[in-house]
Amino acid sequence: MSTIEDDAETRLAGRLKLEREARGWSLTDLAERSGVSRGAISKIERRESSPTAGLLVRLADAFDLTLAGLLARAEGGVDRLSRKSDQPLWRDPASGYLRRQVFERADHPVELVRIELPAGAEVGLPAASYRRIRQLVWVLEGELTVDEGGAKSRLAPGDCLAFGPPADSAFINEGDEPCIYLVALARS
Repeated sequence: MSTIEDDAETRLAGRLKLEREARGWSLTDLAERSGVSRGAISKIERRESSPTAGLLVRLADAFDLTLAGLLARAEGGVDRLSRKSDQPLWRDPASGYLRRQVFERADHPVELVRIELPAGAEVGLPAASYRRIRQLVWVLEGELTVDEGGAKSRLAPGDCLAFGPPADSAFINEGDEPCIYLVALARS
């Protein structure tokens, strides 16, 4: 893990604890609201384990935030210019999925995220992660299979998919090369 990713993990762990304590919630309260075990939350807050994308979505939803909103709060800042060197990186420990938050601000309805999904990797996200957003996926390199509640779409470079109603979804790279794609999100 790079120093940038390690620093991001530290800030994220601190932000999760801050969000929980700001609401006056115990670990048990957050566990009940998110469906994530009390022990897992405690380990994440103490930096003893790294959360997966799916787990972070459930925690963000418990706080009434999107995943990007939670990660942006962990990073701070509200500049209109998003320089590549300042864009937060986060790696999913389960799949190796690398997420670059290209643009996100609390006062702006659009977010832009760049994802690099390793060959053979899959990332699943619950329907709750799409409850407050509308989303487009645009494949830049490689191939991507998107499974929205059982409906599968195969995307090649240049293909763009608009998501339908919230459903449990999976992003799957069945190829031998990494897949790079952009996600554009609009908060609703």
